[in-house]
Amino acid sequence: MRAVTRIKGMTQPPHELPTDLETAHQLIAELLETVRTQDRFIEKLQHQLEQLLRRIYGRKSEKLDPNQLLLFARELLETAGDDPAATGEPTPASPQETVPAAEPAPPKKPGHGRKPLPKHLPRRREVHDVPAELLPCPDCGALRVCIGEEVREQLEYVPACMMVIQHVRPKYACKACEGNVVIAERLPEPIEKGLPGPGLLAQVIVSKYADHLPLNRQEGILRRHGVELPRSTTCDWMAVCAGLLEPIVKEMHRQILQSRVIQTDDTPVTVLDKKQGRYQGRLWIYLGDRDHPHVVFDFTTDRSGAGPERMLKGYQGYLQADAYSAYDRLYADGTIVEVGCWMHARRKFFEAKTSDPLRSHQALAWIRGLYAVEKEAKTKELDDAQRLTLRQEQSRPILETIKEWLDKEVGQVLPKSPMAEAIGYALNHWKALERYLEAGFLEIDNGASERGLRPVAVGRNNWLFVGSEAGGKTAAILMSLCATCKRVGIDPLAYLRDVLERISTHPASRIAELVPDQWRKIRAGPDQGESPSTSAGP
Repeated sequence: MRAVTRIKGMTQPPHELPTDLETAHQLIAELLETVRTQDRFIEKLQHQLEQLLRRIYGRKSEKLDPNQLLLFARELLETAGDDPAATGEPTPASPQETVPAAEPAPPKKPGHGRKPLPKHLPRRREVHDVPAELLPCPDCGALRVCIGEEVREQLEYVPACMMVIQHVRPKYACKACEGNVVIAERLPEPIEKGLPGPGLLAQVIVSKYADHLPLNRQEGILRRHGVELPRSTTCDWMAVCAGLLEPIVKEMHRQILQSRVIQTDDTPVTVLDKKQGRYQGRLWIYLGDRDHPHVVFDFTTDRSGAGPERMLKGYQGYLQADAYSAYDRLYADGTIVEVGCWMHARRKFFEAKTSDPLRSHQALAWIRGLYAVEKEAKTKELDDAQRLTLRQEQSRPILETIKEWLDKEVGQVLPKSPMAEAIGYALNHWKALERYLEAGFLEIDNGASERGLRPVAVGRNNWLFVGSEAGGKTAAILMSLCATCKRVGIDPLAYLRDVLERISTHPASRIAELVPDQWRKIRAGPDQGESPSTSAGP
């Protein structure tokens, strides 16, 4: 069989190869360039395959074993550059400035014993007494007396029950005149002359938008109670409730725009519309700061910048988001200041660790040092001013080292490699990435908004899609209230039941009283103080 040379689809017999040296060199150079191109293509395909397999089968966590960094200790030291004592600059691989060599031992965790049952749960005593024939003393025959008791608590579940409440309004009339009938006024109802009470409506809302239970499954649960409620009926109820509660969400949105910093992100949602067909909508989340602990969702039919521009109209302050280009117009006039997300930057370097492990682990080591500073501030419960001081002392030198390394390495990596993409992302958004050093109330990443979207992803696996644009807006309103209740630490069922019972008669000028955090304060009274969960968030 005759040997052939195959390069990128080219087949050439050996006897046809050039014999003169210059042509041979040109051919070799061309073949080497082809091989380099193929290597880059193979590397890119390998990277894409790795990310696809990780997304389908692998762990979602991006944590690295700290011992892995020790495998590259020698290379990190060799690429660290000049001696910091001579240059006055921090060394990249210095364990004191990047990854602490010896972290303090974590506090001892409490044992795994059984936790006491909550005191607020009702107790029902069931006495298991000694039989009467065992009461006489076996020695003297006298009856034994009770000297105490042994109590063992057991948690029991009593199934929920459906009940029918009859609202009775007696009629009175003058017997002598046989007329002048009088009757009490009808009590306000969430749905005028509707079947459901506020408790049932609140239960359906919480079950779907907080516990991710689709309406068809709730239909089956209600059927077991002997009640036939088609999902089309409960779907109409949700639309009516969203219309009633929309003023509260608008007030929450208005208060969010008064925050010093807002975090935002988005996630896709499938829409199956009878008229427009199937398309992909978006649910956007907007988180206020600690003084405005609200969560507002917004539904849009696409991912254009029109949604964020509408929701953030008139806002002045910091906006922390990913590097999506739809936000760029918001930063144009300077009234909204961009804050970057180190979690997204870190993810780029993490994804490049297969193709370029040395540079990847070096960058991840520095980023690990940045997060170590944030962990220290959280552990010590520092206020904003103290956290800012700590960042200036410890985080800024690490950031300066990272910036110097990025400028040096950007010209030494293959242009379209995963590492080039990671370095390019960090350099293109560097000002936004280091902006969290400006104020102690800013966060190092956009993790809070991503965690806020996690219930959407969980629910999406259950209810699969929304039926229309109106259904998406209904979901956004009701999810906003459920998510805010969770953030401020109140029971969404109790909140929604109370609000739905009186929303139709509540004055519009006092709608702020029905916002979840204000509702909690009013219910708790002036002596209860702030709940710790109220201060959570960005």
